Amino acid sequence: MSHRFAIEALSRDHDRAAFVCGNERIDSYFRTAVSQDVKRKYATCFVARELSSGRVCGFYTLSSSHVPLTEVPAHFAMKLPRYPSVPAVLIGWLARDRDFAGIGLGEALLFDAIKTVAMAPIGAHAIFADAIDAPALAFYEAYGFTALKDQPRRLYLPVATALSALKP
Repeated sequence: MSHRFAIEALSRDHDRAAFVCGNERIDSYFRTAVSQDVKRKYATCFVARELSSGRVCGFYTLSSSHVPLTEVPAHFAMKLPRYPSVPAVLIGWLARDRDFAGIGLGEALLFDAIKTVAMAPIGAHAIFADAIDAPALAFYEAYGFTALKDQPRRLYLPVATALSALKP
């Protein structure tokens, strides 16, 4: 797969108009709003571009975040310092074009997001993901994300746990 796609920061050269993941809310955000979020520094956005065609076939966004320690699942919270909140990075949006379903592109985007967070020169103990629907929830849970206590669609995964899952 790595020879078929490049994952890179969103730029004006990327044509977002043809992107269709099948969820209108995500499609609309990616086509019309993501560049404003990037411009305002609310998020960074990375796209998967098919090398042969230049077509944008997936994307994810990252934003700084935190969560109250009291919301973290107990088995994780007991190992953390008693600070009021846990520093984190949020995967706010992650999607792949429906024409690229079933080839592992969603997984590749998630793994790239994890590596990006882990290599960032700023502290972040965890990665959060917002699952927009039940399939997204199942996707993240399959990679070890755990729902927060009072927010079942906001999922939590320590960066160290995520990195260990990436090792062969």
